[in-house]
Amino acid sequence: MLRIAVPNKGSLSGPAAEMLHEAGYQQRRESKELRIVDPENDVEFFYLRPRDIAIYVASGQLDIGITGRDLLIDSGANAEEILPLGFARSTFRFATRPGTVGDDLADLNGKTVATSYEGIVAKHLADNGIDASVVHLDGAVETAIQLGVAQVIADVVETGTSLRNAGLEVVGEPIMKSEAVVIRRTGADGEEPKVQQFLRRLQGVLVARTYVMMDYDCRVEQLENAVALTPGLESPTVSPLHNEGWVAVRAMVPAKEAQRIMDDLYDIGARAILTTAIHACRL
Repeated sequence: MLRIAVPNKGSLSGPAAEMLHEAGYQQRRESKELRIVDPENDVEFFYLRPRDIAIYVASGQLDIGITGRDLLIDSGANAEEILPLGFARSTFRFATRPGTVGDDLADLNGKTVATSYEGIVAKHLADNGIDASVVHLDGAVETAIQLGVAQVIADVVETGTSLRNAGLEVVGEPIMKSEAVVIRRTGADGEEPKVQQFLRRLQGVLVARTYVMMDYDCRVEQLENAVALTPGLESPTVSPLHNEGWVAVRAMVPAKEAQRIMDDLYDIGARAILTTAIHACRL
């Protein structure tokens, strides 16, 4: 039975459960449940603190897990990313009082940096040859500068509103970009059939969320122009219609471009243009 770690709370929890449900897996009904078994899919789910998941997976007690790339790197655990999942995206940046530190990373030499992600920040500084102290704080770190604990902070930056409210500004290049990822123990068998089946299901969900199916009719003489607009993943399906000189075309197109593609198809004479959501797929 495949043993999988899933975030039990926070920004990773809801989207992870939703993706697993879309992939056909049973999920817990109450937040208090710490373990459930999905016998139909031969899978056992363990609901753990997101920050602990990399440790459990690295120990070999669990086969794979879903956590944040930031948490994986920060843990220093013997685990590796095998599939990005596209949700819970975030960017890590340095921030400080305006005018106190420049945009050059070397300006952090001799400074103290406060962060909740000591592993990430210490590694980033070391990799770039920067001699700075790192202070670990749990929770919000914006007040560390005001209270004199550090001259610089390193934290997740989304809109930057909370930093501006604290009188701080972002400096330098991003430390890293994070998102939810599937992880496994480093060196584990990557071809294990149950793991591969799990990854294929999640990849199918990602594709289904990214693409829609588009159907339309067009004149034969406009087919090449139409196919150029909707090449599909391999190539579109083209079928003759009862009316001579017309064909029906079906292809997968990126969901975010669907409206523009429909406009372009209409302009070249295509009609009966439809889009349909994709609920599951295998490529």
